[in-house]
Amino acid sequence: MKLLRCSALFSIAVASTIPLVANATDEQDLFSLSFEDLLDVQVDIASKTSETLSSVPSTMSVFSRKQIQALGVDNAYEVMNFVPGMQSTRGDWVGAVPKDHARGVYLDSGNVLVMINGERVNESSFGKASVYMPYIPIEVIEKIEFIRGPGSALYGSNAFLGVMNIVTSKERNALQLVVGNNGRYGATGQFNTSFSDDTSLFASISYDQKDGESYPQGVKDPLEALYLEAGVDYKKLKLRARYNETSLDEFLNLAGYSTQNQHTSDNTFVGIKYNWVNNDKLKLDSSYSYTKHNISSAGLIAAFDDIPDFLLGPAWQTTDSKFETELSYQIENQWQLAAGIEYAEAKQVEAGVRTSYYDDESMLVIIDPAYYQQGIVTVMDFPEFASLKYTFETYSAYGQLKIPYSDALTLFVGARYDDVKDIDSKFSPRLAAVYVINPEHTVKVQYGESFRTPVTNELFSNDDVTVGNPSLRSESVKTTELVWHYQTSELQANAVLFYNELNDFINIEPTQSTNALFTFANSFNTQNSGIELDGTWQSSKEFSVTGTYTQYFEDPINASFKRFASLVSSYNLSDSWQVSLNLLWRDKVEVSSVTGAHFKQSAYSLVGGSVKWQLNANSQLMLKAENLFGKKYNVFDPRMDNGAVAGTSEDLSLHYQFNF
Repeated sequence: MKLLRCSALFSIAVASTIPLVANATDEQDLFSLSFEDLLDVQVDIASKTSETLSSVPSTMSVFSRKQIQALGVDNAYEVMNFVPGMQSTRGDWVGAVPKDHARGVYLDSGNVLVMINGERVNESSFGKASVYMPYIPIEVIEKIEFIRGPGSALYGSNAFLGVMNIVTSKERNALQLVVGNNGRYGATGQFNTSFSDDTSLFASISYDQKDGESYPQGVKDPLEALYLEAGVDYKKLKLRARYNETSLDEFLNLAGYSTQNQHTSDNTFVGIKYNWVNNDKLKLDSSYSYTKHNISSAGLIAAFDDIPDFLLGPAWQTTDSKFETELSYQIENQWQLAAGIEYAEAKQVEAGVRTSYYDDESMLVIIDPAYYQQGIVTVMDFPEFASLKYTFETYSAYGQLKIPYSDALTLFVGARYDDVKDIDSKFSPRLAAVYVINPEHTVKVQYGESFRTPVTNELFSNDDVTVGNPSLRSESVKTTELVWHYQTSELQANAVLFYNELNDFINIEPTQSTNALFTFANSFNTQNSGIELDGTWQSSKEFSVTGTYTQYFEDPINASFKRFASLVSSYNLSDSWQVSLNLLWRDKVEVSSVTGAHFKQSAYSLVGGSVKWQLNANSQLMLKAENLFGKKYNVFDPRMDNGAVAGTSEDLSLHYQFNF
């Protein structure tokens, strides 16, 4: 660990002495595109029409592959920390699983929709994508797009306070190897080929493993993750498949630290899309996708002096099926229509329990030495979880018009209707006006409504930690945004004022039940607002600096950061060397937990970055660092006895990439 940390500092110092070398390739040059080209990068998740960052009718952040590499991060969720209005930290269950902070809301229920190549990862039992898919390696990623704010007008439930769309690489032939501190090693391979003008194939495989660092509670936070993806394009037909498996044992599970804690999850996705029509005016596609999510987990609930520890957790499986047809039509008057219809079925197929105490006769968890199972056992037909086997059926339709009112003013009018059988229905409108004052200044006014359907864990859970509430309603948010966008050949900047009206918000609350600690309730209606600032200055082809700052005007919902910021600088020392440094700053958090304990974490900063060396036209070496100086800090989680979850210490790794 000390050797890698010294190597990181030494490499930065040595790199600054390297003379300019003319050996540029696309892989090595972060600024191979001009600054204007980077600003004109095409994004379509926010409108279903091709837009740039200045014309898109949403507040967006976009990270290219090269920008992500420069950050020095390893997991897609960590990129959130460089997005205004968003943060990602660890929580109480499972402790190493990322938890989202979005626009003043810090909850564990899936208020940010995560997609991979436009396909949702969030599922119907816990709502959060990261519970079932906590690790998405950045080596397989080509681009990440963030919608900051409502997205339900296009994507339905969970697109509540934001959307993260991860676009994976499909045209890369490369091998990447990694070693790092805390026993880390891994490899990624990517391959693509074209058999003819009509047929092409791509595949990716990534494996990552680490032993984890040691914590005062006597545990580590190990990781083992496998990611597989493949696709075939044949004429108008696209076939896609993806598999992900992640193990996060030991560290923290259900608010308990124990070397016996276990957590494994996996996802299997298959999808098919057919393009019926594709011409200058009309594009028409139909698709079907199927996803299976599995989770097998058990965490320390109670430790005893005279009998073995009590561990408990879910053995659940959910599936998602979706049929969708969408079109894009260019109307004669230059108006553009994007529309679609969708049927989705989300089903909890299995709802078993993993426990160290169980009575086969009564089929109950009974904490008594007579019922100790000599370890953790899995009971798939667990009567108390029977109500979790629930099916959500959703019928949806959406449409949006892009109206070029004049050369300076473009209007967007859209809405989506979702009917969730036996729960409720939601109408999610979206209006936006984009006004170009001059080539440098653009002003946007945006209004949108979003919702999140309660999940089976909130509706029907029944364990020693939480008990469900079948009377829950969907929570909703109404968002108004005023955006100023500025860009020149060297500088781009954005200022966003947002106001959220939150209704029927679902939160955990202490319960009087003798069988559980918490329940769920549509506990309040409230408002929150804030300002988000970001800017990028490129003084030359060699140097760039990007900064973000977020300030909320009200205290966050469930104690979170009221202010936070980031700073990223990248410098091309030559065509072969690049140094990037970043700084994350988070404001203090001080709160009393539900147990009465007082939590206080002073404001802190985390330093990271990367050093990249292009060995030749086909290979490169990169040294990455997160929390380079090993800052010790905690993040707040309301279900911990003292409110504290330990943050990660230094993470240092050396990466080798060979392109073929």
